[in-house]
Amino acid sequence: MSEIDGPVCWLCARPLGAKIEWHHPVPKSRGGRETVPVHPICHRTLHATFANAELARHGADVSGLRAEPAVARFLAWIGDKHPDFHARTARRRR
Repeated sequence: MSEIDGPVCWLCARPLGAKIEWHHPVPKSRGGRETVPVHPICHRTLHATFANAELARHGADVSGLRAEPAVARFLAWIGDKHPDFHARTARRRR
C-alpha cells in the first residue's frame, strides 16, 4: 500500500489503523525533532529493543533498524496482522 492509498507505518510499512503514534527517529533527548507515524505495537517494539543512544545512532535509517535481528523477527511476525492488532511487548533485557 502506498501513501496514495493511505498512510503507512514507518517501521513495518503496513497500513496504519485507527490508532497512530508518532515516533522520533532521533530521540528528543538526543535533539531529534522529526516525527514519523507508527503503529503503537511497532513504537513499543522500537523502545523495548533499543536504548535512546542506539536509536540516535540509527537515526532515520529505517532499513538499518529493520535489519537488526530482533526487529526482523518482529516484522516477519507482524506482517500479516490487522493494522489495529495489539499484543503485549516484551521489555528490553538489560
